[in-house]
Amino acid sequence: MSVLPMKRIVICALRKDRKQVLELLQRQGVLEIRSSLSDDEVFSRQDKSRMAATFRKSAEACEQALTVLDEHAPEESGLLSMLDGRKPLSTAEYEERLRTADEAVRTAKEINSLQKRCSDVRAEIPRTESQLVAIRPWIGYDLPLDFSGTKAAAVFAGTLPGELTQEQIEAALAEYAPGLDDMEVNLISAAPEQTCLCVICGRKHEAELRDALRRMNFAKPPVASENPEQALRDLESRMAELQAEAGELAEQIRGFAGKRDALRFASDYYTMRADKYDVISGLVQSRLTVIIEGYAEARCAESLERALTSRYELVFETQEPAEEEEVPVALRNGGFAAPVESVVESYSLPGRHEFDPSVLVSVFYYFLFGLMLSDAGYGIIMTIGCAYALLKKKSMEPAMKKTMKMFLYCGISTTFWGFMFGSFFGDAVNVIASTFFGRPDVRLPALWFEQIDDPMKMLVFCFVVGIIHMFVGLGAKAWGYLRSGQPLDAVYDVLFWYLLVGGSIGYLLTLPMMSQMLGVKTLSASVGTVAGTAALIGLAGIILTGGRESGSWFKRILKGLYAAYGITGWLSDILSYSRLLALGLATGVIAQVFNKMGSMVAEGAGIIGAVIFIVIFLIGHVLNLAINALGAYVHTNRLEYVEFFGKFYDGGGRAFEPFAQNTKYFKIKEEI
Repeated sequence: MSVLPMKRIVICALRKDRKQVLELLQRQGVLEIRSSLSDDEVFSRQDKSRMAATFRKSAEACEQALTVLDEHAPEESGLLSMLDGRKPLSTAEYEERLRTADEAVRTAKEINSLQKRCSDVRAEIPRTESQLVAIRPWIGYDLPLDFSGTKAAAVFAGTLPGELTQEQIEAALAEYAPGLDDMEVNLISAAPEQTCLCVICGRKHEAELRDALRRMNFAKPPVASENPEQALRDLESRMAELQAEAGELAEQIRGFAGKRDALRFASDYYTMRADKYDVISGLVQSRLTVIIEGYAEARCAESLERALTSRYELVFETQEPAEEEEVPVALRNGGFAAPVESVVESYSLPGRHEFDPSVLVSVFYYFLFGLMLSDAGYGIIMTIGCAYALLKKKSMEPAMKKTMKMFLYCGISTTFWGFMFGSFFGDAVNVIASTFFGRPDVRLPALWFEQIDDPMKMLVFCFVVGIIHMFVGLGAKAWGYLRSGQPLDAVYDVLFWYLLVGGSIGYLLTLPMMSQMLGVKTLSASVGTVAGTAALIGLAGIILTGGRESGSWFKRILKGLYAAYGITGWLSDILSYSRLLALGLATGVIAQVFNKMGSMVAEGAGIIGAVIFIVIFLIGHVLNLAINALGAYVHTNRLEYVEFFGKFYDGGGRAFEPFAQNTKYFKIKEEI
């Protein structure tokens, strides 16, 4: 377990080589560029943000075009295609593809333009459809819908809510306009939603009729300058044109499906160029030279120097970082611990003078995860699935590969604990044997004990695991003190807590009430005397040294008493490990419930019952695995972050972020 040593790098190159040097650094991906120099009369910075924005716009256009192609001409991909890593390109292949980048951007813009037209056409189709729906009830009305009458007669064409008869309309008009005697009502159509009608009256009664119709919630029809039949024909013709145009535009877009690879390369290329110009904006440059500063892993510094000095005229200087510098942190671990580096990083990377806790985290992470899920069937599925993915997808990205390995080890641990507790898809062996073969005596025996049958024994075991977990955390704190030359602090902040917590636990186990409650053997009185003495020594030590940084003895004792109050935190931390029991029981009980549901349906139902049992079994256990694997992941992280890291780990390191290919589809392999 190690935090990789870093070197400070200073490169002074000719300005004419700036582009090539930065591109090589980007492909190498080993130097974090971080300039500390200030502008002066010779060296200054250039703002390249506008150029970077232009390149990002080109990359975004390519990404948008790829999204459009995925909509109109989706690629066929396997279930594991999401695990595919970026496609490697040699430097020669990269140089060859550069000639097509500008053309790919033009293609992307054409695709996006076609998509915009297609979207506009598709948006017009529902509007036209709504106009068709609105005009169809007026078929048979031979006047323009916006016709308002002649000099002598007023015409009101429109709708009333609900389905009405002509008699109902005339009765309502007679009620609201009793003096209106030269009125004619023409019913056009009636439906539950609305009634279409035309009412004609003399001009002298126009205002009276308008008021009556308003009180009846009269509404004007969709305005058309021609009669409804002609409007319907025009709308149907327009609908056909729109659908044909949308289909033609979609077909044109599908014709660009073969350009996917070029679009992907262009997206990556312009993303890299934008990143490069962002870096250029932070560099100090003179008329002839450019200075590049940053950090690189010590193991990479020499090879990077050879790669640069063999190609370009420049000065390459390696320095040890100063004590006050904020040096970036990179971790390097073996195959077993490397998968949990992301877990450590999610919390916080080690500070400059802290050690990497990944090995300790990995041992307990796999152990605790398996203990929470604790079903051999689920563990075998996880193990086989992750192993298959790792063997099948050799080009998987490093971060994804670490995640797969982490869950592979978690699956192995889950399988182990499943057999220890006799759980294989819950009690599936016993249920299947008794339901389909009449053998209720057949069951998978537990190699240790069944936690569902003996939860108190499991709870005690969980507490023991928790105490060991936290004591290892305290040991890691002592190791950190010893590494930094502070042995007395290891005594004050670690040994005294070992004595207090360990002695208190030993003394409690000499009490018959506590032993009976936990179901363990009561320790002898002599053990209690030793444990009690150790606890008192630890308590006294904490009170006397917990506030040792204070100059006043009175303040020291007060702070020491407050530090000793932390024993209550130890109690709550130990109780937190009861979640190991809770999640293990949840997995087993839910699995048994689904098995019972399937057996109740299948019993005595023959082939059909067996089929139904299989369906319930598969659905139930897939859901149980998904839910409880997520729960095990979350709560394992919590135990590591709160209970374990809380005993020794501060973190606060800054992640090493080298200037690299932040690409999505391709990675260029520099041949050195």
